Amino acid sequence: MTAPVASRTGDPERDTLGKAADENFPVAPFFLPRAWRDDLMAVYGFARLVDDIGDGDLAPGGADARLLGVSATAAEDRLVLLDAFEADLHRVFDGSDGPPRHPLLRRLQPTVRRRSLGREPFLGLIAANRQDQLVTRYETYDDLLAYCELSANPVGRLVLAVTGAATPERIRRSDAICTALQIVEHLQDVSEDLGRDRVYLPAADMKRFHVKESDLAMNTAGASVRALVAYEAERARELLNEGAPLVGSVHGRLRLLLAGFVAGGSAAIKAIAAAGYDVLPGPPKPGRLRLLREVGVTLRGEG
Repeated sequence: MTAPVASRTGDPERDTLGKAADENFPVAPFFLPRAWRDDLMAVYGFARLVDDIGDGDLAPGGADARLLGVSATAAEDRLVLLDAFEADLHRVFDGSDGPPRHPLLRRLQPTVRRRSLGREPFLGLIAANRQDQLVTRYETYDDLLAYCELSANPVGRLVLAVTGAATPERIRRSDAICTALQIVEHLQDVSEDLGRDRVYLPAADMKRFHVKESDLAMNTAGASVRALVAYEAERARELLNEGAPLVGSVHGRLRLLLAGFVAGGSAAIKAIAAAGYDVLPGPPKPGRLRLLREVGVTLRGEG
């Protein structure tokens, strides 16, 4: 999981929420009801901050660590920070140890109460980032899917819960979309992830396509790497197609929001294809026009 670049203001809450504009997907677009936007931004603040902790992307100066009660000597220990963040999450739900310490968790508390959110999706996101500190390679595709169950799927489940649209079938479709989006992000960020000593391409697939880790460190991808990326991109596309009926199962502005998620993934896959599946020079990103076209395709159910 990687964080978008945002300018630093010195305000941990504002710095984290300011990254929403740089995400691959719409976080809380203007066309949603104000109450939804506020609650989705509260959820986003949690998800973004826990990723920043896990990726070592917190603003310099240690403000977040101090807010969480972590000493200066332990402020660089991501596992210690994640433990403190989890303890603060429990204050959101329990309150027996006082109010949450971090402002983003104080912002989350009324959303949790208003929408009757459970703590399991939030704990899943923390567990994913804890796993990132301990597991840096994935042997099989199934292993990667299990990671996405923690790192990606809780986000979609929270969106459905906030908007009052959660049903077992919609959750199943949402999980497929979120896993696809996570895989696409991994494909876009192969070089950046390798720089963090993480490889999310399954080792079994790398062996099948005769790709070594040293091949991923090149400035441009050879034929084997391109073939591997194309293979994983097709898997992501199939997952998006599996999840796409979620869009047609809802109405109004929620339908447009969910179409944006699916379209963002589809447009990113097409951008990767347009780059000849060479993701090593940098993440291929779709243009705004391509994204808008994909939204239209998704809303029409053309797939």
